[in-house]
Amino acid sequence: MRVVAGTLRGRRIESPRGDATRPTTDKVREAVFNALGSLGIVEGGRVVDLFAGTGALGIEALSRGASHCTFVERDRGALAVLRENITALGLHDVVTVVSGDATSPANAGIECEVLLADPPYGFAAWQDLLNRVRADVVVIESDDSIGEIEGWETVRERRYGRTTVTFLRPSAERH
Repeated sequence: MRVVAGTLRGRRIESPRGDATRPTTDKVREAVFNALGSLGIVEGGRVVDLFAGTGALGIEALSRGASHCTFVERDRGALAVLRENITALGLHDVVTVVSGDATSPANAGIECEVLLADPPYGFAAWQDLLNRVRADVVVIESDDSIGEIEGWETVRERRYGRTTVTFLRPSAERH
């Protein structure tokens, strides 16, 4: 897997062995970041990559000009690979790595311009998770449509093979 575009374009991103981590495909990352680019919120923005795995989504954001990315991951194997990727790409100065569960109340109050969430397929606690987040845009990668989330409006939803990508913005009553 490689970084799709930006300053790190073509650089390799390692993945852990086995199937515990499901890295976002190049095609999906390209589509997500082309859409985010048209919104003009990645460059200079703060990004949070929940359920980070290899860090591919957050690394792509940094490559495309994000000022900082916080990665949240609980799996030890994925964390080791994530840290290796950060070191290999020279990103230590612009990242924070949180070793823990993305759904933990300890991660409440997350504030950023872009929240990227790619949990294991079958995750259903979207309302609870998004109640604790302040973000201009949330991008969710899932195996199916996530439906309506109170306080958020769906602005775009696309299917790429087995993956559904949903873009959310805070609804008017959330502001």
